[in-house]
Amino acid sequence: MKNSKPPDLLKNIKYEHLIAGVTGGVTSTIILHPLDLLKIRFAVSDGRSPNPNYSNLSNAVHTIFRQEGVRGLYKGMTPNIWGSGSAWGLYFLFYNTIKAWIQQGNTTTPLGPTMNMVAAAEAGILTLVMTNPVWVVKTRLCLQYSNDKVPASLRYSGMMDALHKIYRVEGVRGLYKGFVPGMFGVSHGAVQFMVYEEMKSNYTQYYGLPLDSKLSTLEYLSFAASSKLAAAVLTYPYQVIRARLQDQHHNYRGTMHCIAETWRYEGGMGFYKGLTPYLLHVLPNICLVLLIYEKFTNNG
Repeated sequence: MKNSKPPDLLKNIKYEHLIAGVTGGVTSTIILHPLDLLKIRFAVSDGRSPNPNYSNLSNAVHTIFRQEGVRGLYKGMTPNIWGSGSAWGLYFLFYNTIKAWIQQGNTTTPLGPTMNMVAAAEAGILTLVMTNPVWVVKTRLCLQYSNDKVPASLRYSGMMDALHKIYRVEGVRGLYKGFVPGMFGVSHGAVQFMVYEEMKSNYTQYYGLPLDSKLSTLEYLSFAASSKLAAAVLTYPYQVIRARLQDQHHNYRGTMHCIAETWRYEGGMGFYKGLTPYLLHVLPNICLVLLIYEKFTNNG
């Protein structure tokens, strides 16, 4: 019986999930990248580093536009497109393959909250291992300011230059900065997809529909936004810690040092810096990604 599991797992791979995830990730990034950049800049603003401090969203947009032009709002967009496209594509590929394996190929079999979280967590870990270097590059390009005084080795002309310099100066460890809090962030995806799947499952069950029924656009949008909001409120602090560890202007000794310094100087609120632009970014983002994904994989 054990020998049959690997072939069964491979048999459940459907590449339309990869294509749908890539399409959703790229589309949402092209539309919403400036909000992602704002979230990152707020998250690393601790009042002690030379990073600019913005009083609110409108002040941030005005300052960036005045100092860096429209291009400033799109810094880091190339690695973000690569990162979001590959991350969502791989995530949906892994997630649905693992789910189908657990369901033994029967998509009408409900998994329940625990197994949905397990499938989402496993998919999240696999995706993070493969995409963390791209997120480091994206963060650093987003945090290049017009009046930056960092050494030349920490200034990057683009995605490939950043990958090369980070590897040359900091080694593989540099490309995996923020990996530990990123692992905590796997819980974000696990909570989000558990809530999303359970909402769909309970909804279809209530109306006496098959579990794999295709729903309306409004229904998908409602479930996507609700599940993302629940996950965001519960797990946002890891985003702040991860961004600060990846920021070239900070030099933390590790995850625990970053947490301790944030708590010492900023208190509990420091872990929620950038939450407003984050929600403004991720709520429409997840709605776009999941809607495109659900419609793309609709074989009905």
